Amino acid sequence: MVNSHVINFKTNKRILRVLLMLSYLVVTSIIVFLFSSSYSYFNTGADRSKLLHTEVKKVDQYLPKITWKEDGNEGREMNSQTLKNLENDYLDAWYIQQIAYKSNTTKGINDYFTENARKNLFAFIEHNKNENIFVDSTTLEHHPDILFFSEDGQLIVLEDKNVIQYKKVFKNNQLLFEVTEKSDYKIILLAEDGFWRIRHIIKENTSEVTNQLANNSFNISQIKGINYYPQATPWKMFGDEFDAKVIANDFEIIKNAGLNTIRVFIPYEDFGKAKVKDEKLHKLTQVLDLAEKSQLKVILTLFDFYGNYETSDWTLNHRHAETIVSTFKNHPALLAWDLKNEPNLDFDSRGKQQIISWLEHLIVLVKSIDEKHPITIGWSNAESATILKDKVDFISFHYYGDYKSFENIYDKIKEEAPNKGIILGEFGTSSYSGLWKPIRKSKNKQATYHREMQKILTYKNIPFISWTLYDFDKIPKEVIGRLPWRTQPQKKFGFIDSKGNKKPSFQYISKE
Repeated sequence: MVNSHVINFKTNKRILRVLLMLSYLVVTSIIVFLFSSSYSYFNTGADRSKLLHTEVKKVDQYLPKITWKEDGNEGREMNSQTLKNLENDYLDAWYIQQIAYKSNTTKGINDYFTENARKNLFAFIEHNKNENIFVDSTTLEHHPDILFFSEDGQLIVLEDKNVIQYKKVFKNNQLLFEVTEKSDYKIILLAEDGFWRIRHIIKENTSEVTNQLANNSFNISQIKGINYYPQATPWKMFGDEFDAKVIANDFEIIKNAGLNTIRVFIPYEDFGKAKVKDEKLHKLTQVLDLAEKSQLKVILTLFDFYGNYETSDWTLNHRHAETIVSTFKNHPALLAWDLKNEPNLDFDSRGKQQIISWLEHLIVLVKSIDEKHPITIGWSNAESATILKDKVDFISFHYYGDYKSFENIYDKIKEEAPNKGIILGEFGTSSYSGLWKPIRKSKNKQATYHREMQKILTYKNIPFISWTLYDFDKIPKEVIGRLPWRTQPQKKFGFIDSKGNKKPSFQYISKE
């Protein structure tokens, strides 16, 4: 009888030998594959942009408005592909330079500037680094004109006139100054390693840009409105559950209640950020068309759920606003643009001055596209209402306090801005009474609130937009968080409950 231990030993030895051979074959195959892939990459199809250039994803970071002057050039004829490559590399160079000045690092500079041009950039960065200075900047507009393209295709001379550049300069983390400049540049670019690099740049004819004043002649006194979301899709009006029939029915309810205006919110990210989605524009067009059919005017509120405001994001914001304003500026239902809902709520987290500067430049942009329709900002409280009062066409503020204090608060704003139209852009109270607010409100108390508010609004002839048509079953966490003592009352601000029944407050939805 054969010893079982001997058999097991021989079997284990064979298994081990097979495993070693398989491991050897696998490792050898991997090495051969990597070698062949590397050889192919470097010799037959390597993307040199990945080998030589720091990748700049401008679509996510930097999209200034660029308008080429098309009047021909001296030397070699410029074709469309070369122009496209030039534009990409040229804007990349501007972006990398702005990042370098903000971070005081030289990363990426070698890829977009020649050795000669790098000397001045490196010296400037080194000086700022030693002095603890940094520059937060972006360019908003470029208007390049190619003057000369060499016959060998290696050199381009261009002018870039009326470049709009916003910048803030900090020293020891304290703001030294903030300025928006308009400058002309003369630039030489060389083709190196298959890319256009800036060889020489001269800045000239610099002047400070002053933001234009708004037109103060707009009459808003007739506005009687309501902030609108469909009952089933609050804060997600333009999503997959968009229903034009539901919206049309709601608009008839609003019109028959004696109102003439709705305020609608356009979420920045949902609409596609810098590249606004056609499907969203189509849905918004339907909303405006339905409003016109019901003889309602519409205030469009931009940048809902946006909260960055970083200078590096401005060009993306501008492309977003540019698309929407250009698309709807001639729609007969459009009444006004509300640039941002309650931006002052972000003052502590994002910086008050940064947000105000963002708004100022947005005012200039929107006015440059649409000179007809007025602009406002939906401040969350009376304390912020007069910020930028000389730049907007009318003041809009929100109020959710005691109706007994409202008249004095309104009078104070009027005193600070005596020649400016003022609208109460949001107001209301919840009818919620339950576990989280057991003695908070009731439907009858809500009706009393709106009755008394309408008395004041009628007596003072104050235009208004109340909050809101419906009670909601769900409030997205992005709106007010998850805490039940906040979300539950928020659901009950409507004049109509979630089952479609008119609450007692509905009789006071409009002025008496």
